[in-house]
Amino acid sequence: MSATAIAILVRWQPQHLLWGLMRLPLAVIRPPHRIGSDHGLLFQKFLGSGDEGGFQLKPSLDHQAWFGVFQSRSQADAFISHSPMVQHYQERSRDCLTLTLQAYQSRGSWSGFSVEATADRPDSGPVVSLTRASIRPGKAADFWRQSPAAETDLERAEGCELAMGLGEMPVFRQATLSLWQQESSLVQYAQTGAHQRAIAAAYGRHFFSESMFTRFRLLQARGQWKGRSYD
Repeated sequence: MSATAIAILVRWQPQHLLWGLMRLPLAVIRPPHRIGSDHGLLFQKFLGSGDEGGFQLKPSLDHQAWFGVFQSRSQADAFISHSPMVQHYQERSRDCLTLTLQAYQSRGSWSGFSVEATADRPDSGPVVSLTRASIRPGKAADFWRQSPAAETDLERAEGCELAMGLGEMPVFRQATLSLWQQESSLVQYAQTGAHQRAIAAAYGRHFFSESMFTRFRLLQARGQWKGRSYD
């Protein structure tokens, strides 16, 4: 079986802000085990975001995401179609985009979990990048000094359809998810400019206690995000 990941990006309706905000502490206190091993779920994270879904230290009240990895594509598809959680997200959000993904390149880990790369490198078509890191407390100020320039480059990067700043803990546990029209655009961004300088600094100065960098083939996109519909 080929492991398949799902990323769900949401922007809550104003009347459901409190419900949405409670997803984060409840996920820590009372994880939703009912969508666990019986449904093929290997790993999951409930994630907050920066203001307006960006990369700022100021947290967003209405942007969140969920990321999970399943044992197979069929189990991932069944989760999207039948999970009450997905239905609640869709009903309570102004924007809700569900991305079905298969990794073709991955290194590192997230809370000890490593995403298995089971797909072939794509010759064409959209790809998704997920980067995440646990930042050493003593290195946080240095890390965040690198962020504005890299964010500006990402916003201007040719071929980037969307990018969202994510985190499971403010300041110290951060992630970025981005959708690209083709891999060449992602490679161009990753290997040049402020992002390349930030990565060199991160490794040279040992910013991270744990990190994971994964690239995915986009198998399917469903929903809408910031005025754009996906199907």
